[in-house]
Amino acid sequence: MMEEDVNKSLEVLKNGGTIVYPTDTIWGIGCDATNPKAVEKVFQIKNRPSQKSFIILLNSIKYLNKYILEIPDVAEQLFSVADNPLTVVLPGAKNLAHNLIPEEGTIALRIPQDTFCQTLLSRFKKPIVSTSANRSGDSAPSVFSEINQQILKKVDYVVNWRRSETTPGQPSSIIKVGLNGEVEIIRD
Repeated sequence: MMEEDVNKSLEVLKNGGTIVYPTDTIWGIGCDATNPKAVEKVFQIKNRPSQKSFIILLNSIKYLNKYILEIPDVAEQLFSVADNPLTVVLPGAKNLAHNLIPEEGTIALRIPQDTFCQTLLSRFKKPIVSTSANRSGDSAPSVFSEINQQILKKVDYVVNWRRSETTPGQPSSIIKVGLNGEVEIIRD
């Protein structure tokens, strides 16, 4: 069943569409992070101001240099020692949809350990947007059954894999890293 969901998700992502999918944290809305039109769809689905960016998922630390101008050493260290889902906000975003990168030029990146996400990312060969599957201002759903039906109707594909799980997901920790290695904890 996971294979079928990965294939359908890939088809939707390649065509500029949006998906609702399980991640290593909570259920997310995703799209091709390099496609500005797809990113705009996610902003509309969430009813979120465009100056607020989204988290981007990569399948490996080795791809950081493709999307970040200069990677502070501490960022790589954080990713390599993280036991729990960790999002790192880094300066110098590049090669992503212009409407994903806020004025200050930062981008929030996570490397998920989830099997579905890893399979999807490795086959898609591009970063994927990951933002909680809720409208801006509403509570993030910790299980699939908490996702608002309006969200599910607005995306192009809803993954079936893991829908029946009842263990609540938890958002990732978020750490902001500066060019000189400054570290700020945004969400513990």
